[in-house]
Amino acid sequence: MIIEASKIGAGLSTFGLAGAGLGIGVIFASYITGIARNPSLKNELFTAAILGFALTEAIALFALMIAFLILFG
Repeated sequence: MIIEASKIGAGLSTFGLAGAGLGIGVIFASYITGIARNPSLKNELFTAAILGFALTEAIALFALMIAFLILFG
């Protein structure tokens, strides 16, 4: 069975999704640790965590977009 090179490239481009998943886990683990150490900074830490989540999720969406462009473009 011959696999097209575009399908291999699309599959490889989805590795960015795994990295984004790990990044989001690290962000919220750090957020929980920060609240456990200093509960009075909850609002400031939440703002930083949501900003980090949004930026990390944007990287995942870019990787997914590239995969779809390779497959269907």
